[in-house]
Amino acid sequence: RMAKICGIPAETLREVARMFATSKASMILWGMGVSQHVHGTDNARCLISMVMMTGQIGRRGTGLHPLRGQNNVQGASDAGLIPMVFPDYQAVGNKTIRDKFEELWGSRLDANPGLTVVEIMDAIHAGKLNGCYIMGENPAMSDPDVEHARDALAKLDCLVVQDIFLTETAYFADVVLPASAFPEKTGTFTNTDRQVQLGRQAINPPGDARQDLWIIQQMANGMGLDWHYDGAKDVFNEMRKAMHSIAGITWERLEAEHSVTYPCENEGDPGDEVVFIDRFPTQSGRAKLVPAKLISANEKPDADFPMVLITGRQLEHWHTGSMTRRASVLDNIEPIATVTINPADMATLKVKPGEVVTVESRRGKIALYARVDGNVPVGAVFIPFAYYEAAANMLTNPALDPFGKIPEFKYCAVRLKKGGTPTRLSTYGGGQARMVTA
Repeated sequence: RMAKICGIPAETLREVARMFATSKASMILWGMGVSQHVHGTDNARCLISMVMMTGQIGRRGTGLHPLRGQNNVQGASDAGLIPMVFPDYQAVGNKTIRDKFEELWGSRLDANPGLTVVEIMDAIHAGKLNGCYIMGENPAMSDPDVEHARDALAKLDCLVVQDIFLTETAYFADVVLPASAFPEKTGTFTNTDRQVQLGRQAINPPGDARQDLWIIQQMANGMGLDWHYDGAKDVFNEMRKAMHSIAGITWERLEAEHSVTYPCENEGDPGDEVVFIDRFPTQSGRAKLVPAKLISANEKPDADFPMVLITGRQLEHWHTGSMTRRASVLDNIEPIATVTINPADMATLKVKPGEVVTVESRRGKIALYARVDGNVPVGAVFIPFAYYEAAANMLTNPALDPFGKIPEFKYCAVRLKKGGTPTRLSTYGGGQARMVTA
């Protein structure tokens, strides 16, 4: 049954499953291609169930290793930058947990989960929000159905953007606060294998730029909150009070050892590199297997839009390109927006590499240059989302996973047509200008 659905022969599926189950140690690594679907949470649940059923967990060389899209996603999530949880993934709706945080912070806290970025844009359109404070994020490029997001940003009565560059989102702002890049401040990063790493300030912020903590405190004190953090050390010590997982990691230890792996609940603990050795974090200590149903993509190809669009990053340009497209070396390597197409589809379209193709979905269309690659499946195309002049997210579907609230960036229906007029602009790093004059 699954062979027809996933396109992999049944015997291959059985062979790989048996190899995984019987090996001395097996590990699963996955990226956004698993999670950015309306069934992304169920995809992850299936992987979790497989490692638990085969015993490939709780030992060195085993377990699950999601490859994050950014270098501190783990740390940000641990610290509570998910709208439905407090730090350490403690549920906002749990009164006992909420009481604890109200005592720690000396303030009443909302019992209702917050909104994700996509939900925030919907709330603006619905008239429920009239102001936003955006730090280090670029939803005018990174949101699905990005014109919907841009329209929302334009509707706000007040938008404050805090960033190191004038991003596409910052162009909508009423106030732009010049922030600090990572070499310009001290703080911690936590990577996917739970290493809390200390980053030390190496240079001062340029010009009128300020360290983020200073900006945030100025805002807080202007609102009467009376915050007094002398530096990142004070913030980290407060995090230790809120998070059992890092309670045993002192700032002095980070300075001496540079990184410590959590959970480390008591000072002096070495830190646990391997988790779930004896029990799982459930009341019974046993694993909980969650069944998953087969769910189709929210938007499937049809006669009008017969192909599938996959979006993502490319080696040279990270995320929305606000940093890497300002790097002349990287921009010279990849100066223009391209759509990668299978050779068979190129032949059907009568398109040659380097010619212009227009890609259209139910939400918008963009013109960009064709690139051939036999690794792209027949019937699918790939577009990186770093290019403002051909923003891939003008096409993507804003449908959300009902559990993780992740948009379906990795699947929407499109159609291709030979020809079109790509938007011309001199890119941040000047790569396009060099290409034109070469």
